[in-house]
Amino acid sequence: MHPEQHISHQFDTELEAIKSHVLAMGGLVEKQIEDALTAIIDADSELAGEIIAREKQINGMEMSVDEEATRILVKRQPAASDLRMVLAITKAVRDLERIGDESKKIAKLALSLTEEGPAPRGYFELRHIGAAVREMLHDALDAFARLDVQSALEVVRRDKTVDREYRSATRELVTYMMEDPRSISRVMNIMWALRALERIGDHSRNVAEYVFYLVKGKDLRHTGLDDLESAVKSWS
Repeated sequence: MHPEQHISHQFDTELEAIKSHVLAMGGLVEKQIEDALTAIIDADSELAGEIIAREKQINGMEMSVDEEATRILVKRQPAASDLRMVLAITKAVRDLERIGDESKKIAKLALSLTEEGPAPRGYFELRHIGAAVREMLHDALDAFARLDVQSALEVVRRDKTVDREYRSATRELVTYMMEDPRSISRVMNIMWALRALERIGDHSRNVAEYVFYLVKGKDLRHTGLDDLESAVKSWS
């Protein structure tokens, strides 16, 4: 094998390795969301404690991927699409770590509810929005792995739906607390958990949006949905 081909092969192997580490981190973060929802809905303090403890593992994975990315940038000095991949990976793991943080928040709220007793309202909304953002993250990671622009666009669309449902749920719960002030503390725990889920949706959308950057080299974050859909349509 020619020396340049050998170096290129090694570089490809390093890129595939770091991508696989991001997806492994994503899998753990998906489990954190699932377990956090179970903990708060079932008032499972033991599971909540496990989620909080696992957060250190997620933080460690973020640091490890960042170190790998730095080594690749220094050693290989990648250009064009390879550079975009490394940069997108460093951004994606930051969002995954923040999703882990939000899951930890939900676990802590679960502990509060096990002490105070269950909230009288909000569990349906937790299940519904929780399922939606878990699916968003799963599909965003899949789109990232396959560089699938259409799937990434669908994740961005669904984030708008999650935002709308979150606002609706919040209004209903505020109305309920005004009618029954005795429930305020417990219902507020549910509202903070819903807020954490809404933030998870935002971070999942970010992961999806990195796909546009990877495929076309354009940062389309903070772009309106209509303009984003027009841009993607023009690429096909």
